[in-house]
Amino acid sequence: MSQITTINPATEETIARYDVMTKLEAVDRVEASHAAFLDWREISHERRAEHLRLIAKELRDNADELARLMSQEVGKLYRDSKTEVEICAAIFDYTAEHGPSELADAERRHSGGKKPGLVTFAPIGVIYSIQPWNFPLYQPVRVLASNLMAGNGVVLKHAGICTGSGLKLREICVGAGLPEDLFQVVIIDHDTSDALIAHDKVRGVTMTGSDGAGRHIGTQAARALKKQVLELGSNDAYLVLEDADVDLAVKTSVIGRIYNNGETCVSAKRFVVTEKVYDAFVEKFVAAMQDIKLGDPMDDDTGLGPLSSAEQLDIVREQVEKSVAGGATIVCGGEVPDRTGYYYPATVLTDCAPGTPAYDDEIFGPVAAVIRAKDDEDAMRIANDSRYGLGGGIFSRDEEKAVRLAKLHFDTGMVRINSFGAADPNMPFGGVKNSGFGREHGGFGMKEFVNAKAIFLP
Repeated sequence: MSQITTINPATEETIARYDVMTKLEAVDRVEASHAAFLDWREISHERRAEHLRLIAKELRDNADELARLMSQEVGKLYRDSKTEVEICAAIFDYTAEHGPSELADAERRHSGGKKPGLVTFAPIGVIYSIQPWNFPLYQPVRVLASNLMAGNGVVLKHAGICTGSGLKLREICVGAGLPEDLFQVVIIDHDTSDALIAHDKVRGVTMTGSDGAGRHIGTQAARALKKQVLELGSNDAYLVLEDADVDLAVKTSVIGRIYNNGETCVSAKRFVVTEKVYDAFVEKFVAAMQDIKLGDPMDDDTGLGPLSSAEQLDIVREQVEKSVAGGATIVCGGEVPDRTGYYYPATVLTDCAPGTPAYDDEIFGPVAAVIRAKDDEDAMRIANDSRYGLGGGIFSRDEEKAVRLAKLHFDTGMVRINSFGAADPNMPFGGVKNSGFGREHGGFGMKEFVNAKAIFLP
């Protein structure tokens, strides 16, 4: 029987080993979730909300243990792991508070009827959730909370390197009183995963990951005529316009690049800087990135932990090498330190050109690509010169101008003005182009996998 081994990326020590399920075992989990769904769909939104609030409390009560496990499995700074637990609890609370009104029946007048018709948002069944490792709790929770509120069951296939976090999440949900079979976790290989997508009890598929993986998952789901939501990463551009507050741009950009060890879909990755402020920005940005301290993710004074795995370290190193071969200049960082753990330093590349990973691709690590623009118009052009479109940012003292650019010209799903942040339960989350389709958060996720059913009355 094959196994998945989880390894602490800071120490390179083995954490645990897990047996990979057979196809039959995985199918049993799907069918158990479906059976639980048949009962769950019958209870009211208000009762579902009570369950979600209990899960939120259980998350907070187990925050230290959860945070420690996440940091051990993927190298997250412990303080960031603690924040992630609280964000997840807040998502359950938000969904519990707003779900009943978001999903309430709506009356609609229709031709030929004296009485108004009804639009009801009916649950559809089991949702298959395929999630990555960079936010071991948040990634599955944003799918789980919205779909439990909608009345669906959820089967989670988590990334192998954070298997323990996925199992712990289910344990917490069951401990909070959620019906035991409604939320399942499967430990499976890719072939079994494809078989689950095709299973008739799976009614929808949601996945976060690379655009390459998204094409595969999307193809499998489309072949089976399954509704899907895909969030496929990005190489988000943050524009430093001619009238930007350079000090604010530098401070925010450093946070935006090294947050979560640089392993965030919606983090700042490309910094498109206008000629007028280019030299001042680069000088201060490089100095700030050089001050970032690598270290044990459990230590309070550590600024940057390890990458999640040896594989991820190799990918980032190769992307930087290819970018340099394509003309980029390493201004700071760029060398793997001689130490235990999968560490990569805060790195700044300038002279980044089209055709290289720093310009075209998503570098999932603490590597900043700085690109010079002639002026504000050129900066906007460069920002949109990407196959991706998840998020982005604009630094400008003229907030009205920045909002106008964000609304009319920035071809992404999310735009930050003079700020950085990852996600908010109140606002829609998702992208365009190769960053995928569909939305989560802000009430939108609760309606992605429901049947908007029209009921006509005479």
